[in-house]
Amino acid sequence: LVMPNYEMTIEQSVQMLMDTLRKAGALEGGPTHPQGLPLPLGTAKEGDFVEDELIKKGAERTKLIAEAETLPKVLVGDIEINWLQVISEGWAAPLKGFLREGPLMQVLHFNSLQTDTFNRTGAVDLNTRPTDWNDYWTRGPDRMPLSVPITLPATDYTKEAIEASGKKAVALVDKDGRTLGVLRAPEIYEHRKEEIVTRCFGAIDMGHPYIKHIYDSGPWLIGGEIELISRIRYNDGLDRWRKTPKELYAEFEAKGADVVYAFQTRNPTHAGHAYLMKTGLTKLKEKGFKKPLLWLSPLGGWTKSDDVPLDVRVKQHQAIIDEGMLDEETTVMAIWPAPMIYGGPTEVQFHASSRRNAGASFFVVGRDAAGMKGSMEAVAHMDDDIYKGEHARYVLQMSPVLEDGSMGLISFDKFYYDKTDHQMKAMVESRKDDFISISGSKMRKLAAQHATPCPDPIPSDLLAANCIPPNFMVQTGWDIVCDYYADPEGKYLPWSKPIVDPLMADNTMAIGQFGDLSFELTFTEGGRSVSPWHDLTLRPAGYSVSPEEVNFVVEIPMFQTAKMEVNKELPYNPITQDKNKDGSPRYYTYGTPFFNYGLLPQTWEDPALCHNGACGDNDPLDVMEIGSSPLPMGAVVPVKVLGSLELIDEGETDHKIIAIRVDDPDAYRINDMSSLEYAKPGITEKLIDWLKMYKTSDGKGVNELAQEYPTTKTEAIGIIEECHQRWQALRSGGSNTHGFYLGR
Repeated sequence: LVMPNYEMTIEQSVQMLMDTLRKAGALEGGPTHPQGLPLPLGTAKEGDFVEDELIKKGAERTKLIAEAETLPKVLVGDIEINWLQVISEGWAAPLKGFLREGPLMQVLHFNSLQTDTFNRTGAVDLNTRPTDWNDYWTRGPDRMPLSVPITLPATDYTKEAIEASGKKAVALVDKDGRTLGVLRAPEIYEHRKEEIVTRCFGAIDMGHPYIKHIYDSGPWLIGGEIELISRIRYNDGLDRWRKTPKELYAEFEAKGADVVYAFQTRNPTHAGHAYLMKTGLTKLKEKGFKKPLLWLSPLGGWTKSDDVPLDVRVKQHQAIIDEGMLDEETTVMAIWPAPMIYGGPTEVQFHASSRRNAGASFFVVGRDAAGMKGSMEAVAHMDDDIYKGEHARYVLQMSPVLEDGSMGLISFDKFYYDKTDHQMKAMVESRKDDFISISGSKMRKLAAQHATPCPDPIPSDLLAANCIPPNFMVQTGWDIVCDYYADPEGKYLPWSKPIVDPLMADNTMAIGQFGDLSFELTFTEGGRSVSPWHDLTLRPAGYSVSPEEVNFVVEIPMFQTAKMEVNKELPYNPITQDKNKDGSPRYYTYGTPFFNYGLLPQTWEDPALCHNGACGDNDPLDVMEIGSSPLPMGAVVPVKVLGSLELIDEGETDHKIIAIRVDDPDAYRINDMSSLEYAKPGITEKLIDWLKMYKTSDGKGVNELAQEYPTTKTEAIGIIEECHQRWQALRSGGSNTHGFYLGR
């Protein structure tokens, strides 16, 4: 160190010396960042990032893909994909997987994890080893903050599949059938929902949206460390604002920042927020920092249904940067990926620590951070703040997040709009009449009314005047907000959910976005639309077709959970997505289907045909194809009939034909249910379990089967012939079309 102290004050000399010692790691006994930024929690070496360990590339990625194909599948929901992104990119460092049971207890009771980064006490793997309730002596010398339960729920079906496999890892598969990665040494334990909810939220409110998510999820949790095949991407047009901690450090370094402060947003940004952000810069300069940088950090993960959609917020934020309300040189905008759990004082600790893991030294915290009003089902605080407004800020100030001195808070009191200079600021008591309070609810009402700029003098009652004062928000940003509040039910991206193109057959044409109720998959033949129900033939073409061979139309590829089905009413019977009673797209939640699902063309289960009080379900015959791999949606595939199961679904007969495609590698040795069971032991039991239990994960009852064993192949062929004849009668019948498109 060369110190020209003859040109410096004592304070400047001391600061230079301390900065040099800190950057060398001499003050902290561990690695430090060259520009003085805090390193992610648990970092053993400067330049190491969690994503480099958990997101595989090159030969390691190829090997992981091949391994995943051999493993039992665990269904990962959209909210859990947000958590998967959080873990894999290092936002929850030092966590490297979904919480095992022991670490979950630490999180719930201490809002932190014991760690041993440098293996000083032999506890370096304390949070990655299987939980041992009889280990009373292993302790980590350090404690690092983690306050929220990052868990992976599972159903009985998934638990049993893992245990029956004998494997020491599982494949993580999303609702669209994509394998995302692998979880190692799975630890399956009871999902003690009440304990988690009461410890984390301190509230009893079954209408609370994240509490409801916990109670609606499976009875088991799976802990274990993860490896991803690729980085989590959402393909929703917003990925350019999604930056990993490693990328953010690089951006902060490139801008020469010696300190970063994070400002979290869940609403559109206006002049009041800009005032806080700019004041934050001033406060940090007063602390002696030379190049403070603002990180505008909108919430990107799951949010409740009445929050402002993610795409509206991000586009509005970008507008205020583009139009100069915030300085582009001192501002970085990057989406924070975690779901909101609305856990108030507990959750705000994670909001701060996760920003520290991406390089922030200060976190801006306001009143009632991470809070919400109780629902009408709440035991207390119905339609009132669940948490006292001051609690979150106080708890964060006293929490483990701040214990090592690497992070601090920037807190503000209420601010107002000054009519005299058109700026947001703290109220001046001597001239209260010059100030207007513009609350979030007032802003929403003004936006819904498409309020226009106020004339001078600025009225005190903005709602009555239906105007917005100068400098409150840049015009482009205001237009974005107005458009949203004028049509809040329009097409938006509420939060980060993957947008995926489905696996589709060549003979099909799609309109609309898969995963949305607008999606339709139409069948084509010779350049014209055809009906998969009526125009495709029951039997494959050719002279050597045996009675057991039929054409199978794929509606739902193996591993995919979207409940797709041929629409009987629309012209040409396209494949569309079924919907729940609340109008949302329907998905299987029981687990990842291990079969391709679809229908037999030119068949119909006639509701006039009844047996033991159960009548036909008014649909084409369903097929469960148990081949070795997924088939594209809309594929028309010759299959061999093996048998069938008769489901009684809400009083209706719903036959499920069991088949295998004729070109499957195992087709030569599978000809009936007996040979199927010999080739794939236990598969009949799995099929029966799926049919009886698949609705239970949605809170519904157990389905009934007409008999607990499958029919013979001959009996199944007889069912097909009967339903084909019924279809012929339907198609050639008179005026009673049952409301179906019959193409005649």
